[in-house]
Amino acid sequence: MLTLGIETSCDETAAAVVEGGRTIRSSIIASQVQRHGAWKGVVPEIAAREHVKAILPVVTKALTDAGVTLADIGLLAVTREPGLVGALLIGVAAAEALSCATSIPIVGVNHIEAHIGAPWLAAGDPPEYPLISLVVSGGHTHFFLSSSACDHLLLGATLDDAAGEAFDKVAAALGLGYPGGPAVERAAKSGDAALYPFKRPLLDPNGLDVSFSGLKTAVRYRCFEQDPDGRPLPQLRPGVRVEDVAASFQAAVVDTLVTKSSVACRRWKTPRLAIGGGVACNGPLRDALVARGAKEGFRVYLTPPSLCTDNAAMVASQGYFRFMAQGPDALPLVTAPRAVWRREAAVAPSSPQG
Repeated sequence: MLTLGIETSCDETAAAVVEGGRTIRSSIIASQVQRHGAWKGVVPEIAAREHVKAILPVVTKALTDAGVTLADIGLLAVTREPGLVGALLIGVAAAEALSCATSIPIVGVNHIEAHIGAPWLAAGDPPEYPLISLVVSGGHTHFFLSSSACDHLLLGATLDDAAGEAFDKVAAALGLGYPGGPAVERAAKSGDAALYPFKRPLLDPNGLDVSFSGLKTAVRYRCFEQDPDGRPLPQLRPGVRVEDVAASFQAAVVDTLVTKSSVACRRWKTPRLAIGGGVACNGPLRDALVARGAKEGFRVYLTPPSLCTDNAAMVASQGYFRFMAQGPDALPLVTAPRAVWRREAAVAPSSPQG
């Protein structure tokens, strides 16, 4: 079966054709990074307008590059949650219109579930369940116990800023530009990661919830000048190097995520960990997870960098497996800015983002 996937949850307009849920025939992404760079973050109204302009050309190119037409497509898969509501509506409207016009069955996909399945779009072994899934991006930092492609139990999440959001905000404060993750990683290569020993926001050492807001604030108070009332100013303190701040901040985020990943694998006796999402592109994080896994006996499945950021290939793949398990969805699809998850009972209730 060929699945046409559509993704518009944030600031990438994407479409892809995937065969059998695993083989990518085409993957097209129209990025909006330049449109949002001036604001150092995504502006929802601008994102929605850009999706309107790009959606049909992107879908057309995905079909053309795959060498197929709509007549060859057996399933439509579209992101319906979580995300920016205005942005989601563009993709859902396009997919519903195609479904109505062609009678192709349609499936609404959870964006985070799509990230969870992204590692297996690369060549290699199919997933072996159960496994621990970590989705870490600009809007999400979630730990799951995944029992199948469609069954994910939330074990822990960020209580405030996601890791990627913290990267963006620290990068903005340091004048490194947007998106913040790659900018901080580049600067950190020539910095001293041990110079500023920022506290690791681990919260309960036996739980998997995390918090990055305090880490971001610690950077501002430790490294920036303060006004007479003690509030941080835009200027770095004398002698403080951007590269050292970036490296020290990045080390704190990486240590936190690696430590929590280790806790998850030990606590649920699961020797497999998969990581997806935009922050999964971070080189030091990837290296540290693999090293910890080798030391402690859990295998790490890394999403290829090209599939870490938002894309429609992962949406098409997840849609295929959800369709095979549950069949098509009825129209209209319901969009939602947040997803509702089953929460692990031993973890205190919280209100994680996404």
